[in-house]
Amino acid sequence: MSKDRVLILGGCGFIGRHLVKYLVDNDLVSAVRVVDKVPPQIAWLNDNHKVAFESPLVEFISANLINQSSCENVFEGSFDYAINCAGETRVDLPDVIYEEGVYKLSMNCARAAAKFGVRRYVEVSSGQLTASHKGPIKEDDKVIPLTSIAKYKYEVEKHMKTIPNLNYTIVRPAIVYGIGDRTGLTPTIAIGSLYRGLGEPVRILWKGSTSCNTIHVEDICRAIWHLLKSPEAVGETYNLVDSGQTKQNMIAEIVSSLFGVKHEFLGSVLSSLCKNDFDVIASEANDKHSVPWAEACSKSGVHNTPLSPFIHKDHLNGYRIEMNGSKLMNDSSFVLKHPKITVELLKEVVDDYIKMNLFPKTLLD
Repeated sequence: MSKDRVLILGGCGFIGRHLVKYLVDNDLVSAVRVVDKVPPQIAWLNDNHKVAFESPLVEFISANLINQSSCENVFEGSFDYAINCAGETRVDLPDVIYEEGVYKLSMNCARAAAKFGVRRYVEVSSGQLTASHKGPIKEDDKVIPLTSIAKYKYEVEKHMKTIPNLNYTIVRPAIVYGIGDRTGLTPTIAIGSLYRGLGEPVRILWKGSTSCNTIHVEDICRAIWHLLKSPEAVGETYNLVDSGQTKQNMIAEIVSSLFGVKHEFLGSVLSSLCKNDFDVIASEANDKHSVPWAEACSKSGVHNTPLSPFIHKDHLNGYRIEMNGSKLMNDSSFVLKHPKITVELLKEVVDDYIKMNLFPKTLLD
């Protein structure tokens, strides 16, 4: 039986690079075409990911997926599966950027998948959603997007369902962490790492009980492949979330343990009073963190890094990310490799960046 040919859109990104490694390492495919606007040579790949990308099974194509003809070109060659991990990930940008870089890009990819007869198309959407009810969100709940990225991802979800001949599956990841993460939990790690030197506790807005559910990137890859091989997943949406019910205080405890710092939560009342001043708070925090981060980088010989303790005002909103993952676990019998976030799993992220000389080693010593 011949192995599958897989197209990974946004394949040099955080989830994409792990998918490439997962497919190559487990000998699951006959070919992988990686499409990204950023070539692997400048995508900050670690050694393990570089090895995967150097496999003879892997082909890289640079493309602008916002351009329809450019998008269709990458589908030439008959692929069994296509996985869309592409899209704008930067925050605090005008909506027009997300309309193009999330909505238009994703709809181009979905239409091309239908046009070229891809057997199954997976759209990696967003779990940054809430609902009017309390408790974890299920896939069929009426939801409200929490961010601009989630807003346009949700529009993609609704409109791709109307594309004729598209055999799709939608996945909604919780907060994704793991080796290579730069935008999920890593900014929190970078900030926490500075406070031993600052000699004060990390002060965190909102409550420790605020849900911020997580999923390890390895389980994202395993779940996507599991669903690609499940006929019942056609036309379905799945929450991708671990079973650890991660909350703010759990992440704070792990970061405090990693760097030997203390933390305190400011609570809902004080945080609500600060809402109109989030721009000022973010600016003051960035001023406070920038110099010690630069000094730590200099001391450790880190001269160029994509990592930063920079805070965007969107990060201060205290959004509740609480998802019900029972559909994936129960209906499709998927088993998590990493059921909850741990100190060891976050330390792997830091250690990998230290090995790449992208994170100041002195902050962990």
